[in-house]
Amino acid sequence: MDTLERPATVTGSQRTEIEAQRQATHETHRATVPAMEALLYQPIPILDHGFVRVIDYMGDDAAVVQAARVSYGAGTKKIREDAGLINYLMRHRHTSPFEMCELKIHVKMPIFVARQWIRHRVANLNEVSGRYSILDNEFYMPDSDNVAAQARTNRQGRGDVLNTGEAARVLQILRDDATRSYTHYEEMLNEIDGQIVDPERQGLARELARMNLPVSLYTQLYWKIDLHNLLHFLNLRAAPHAQYEIRMYAEALIGVVKQWVPLTYAAFMDYRMGAYELSAKGLAAVRRLLRGEQVERESTGMSPGEWRELMETLER
Repeated sequence: MDTLERPATVTGSQRTEIEAQRQATHETHRATVPAMEALLYQPIPILDHGFVRVIDYMGDDAAVVQAARVSYGAGTKKIREDAGLINYLMRHRHTSPFEMCELKIHVKMPIFVARQWIRHRVANLNEVSGRYSILDNEFYMPDSDNVAAQARTNRQGRGDVLNTGEAARVLQILRDDATRSYTHYEEMLNEIDGQIVDPERQGLARELARMNLPVSLYTQLYWKIDLHNLLHFLNLRAAPHAQYEIRMYAEALIGVVKQWVPLTYAAFMDYRMGAYELSAKGLAAVRRLLRGEQVERESTGMSPGEWRELMETLER
């Protein structure tokens, strides 16, 4: 099922807030993007309980062009010329014009995904506090197709999918552990749905009761980032070798970028996502191959891993 066809997991209060935000309108003199205006506040479902939703944005493709030319106009009025300039900026890594655009999103993700996410220390964020709020009883459970063994050649990646019986056993362990940990969490809090369970017993402080909750628990945060750093994030996290779960969020955000800044999106897909960067040794090897030479790895000075990646890229 397409993610846009599946309803996102939002609370009743969040749904009410979304509807109120969608109903409100504001006059503005700043540049707006119709596709983004239609997308505002609406959750895009990801994984089993997660979502991404656009809260606000600033700028568009014209803002990138305007910053590059340091003009006070709205671009060149000719899409072909604007596209050519944006392609040039992307190709030659002139990054500051892309920093003129910003995006603010609300993200709901498993804690282990959030820990990867915040490694990118180029954004502003605020996460839900387990010291202040009682955390929701929502845990990520992967589909059986994503329950895989450790990769043999990649210490931080997955290999072959587990057989049906073993995958079912692993998923049952995950469900049991999640259920048990949250039951104990509520027991330590002595509180369920805002109601005291046992008036004769003191509940543990929220900041301590959360200690036993696993990283499969869902968390939520607001995240604001400029377009340049967003594209760097996506280049890493939407790559084929990125962990599946964070890759699903990155792919959803690439879809947002496509609607927000289509010319920048096209340049990004061409010069970043669809490109391959050569080292000096790799470039020298390619030049030798183009001259028709028989090239062996040992003569290039390249490591076995780099050589393998180059040959795979060249489909040799």
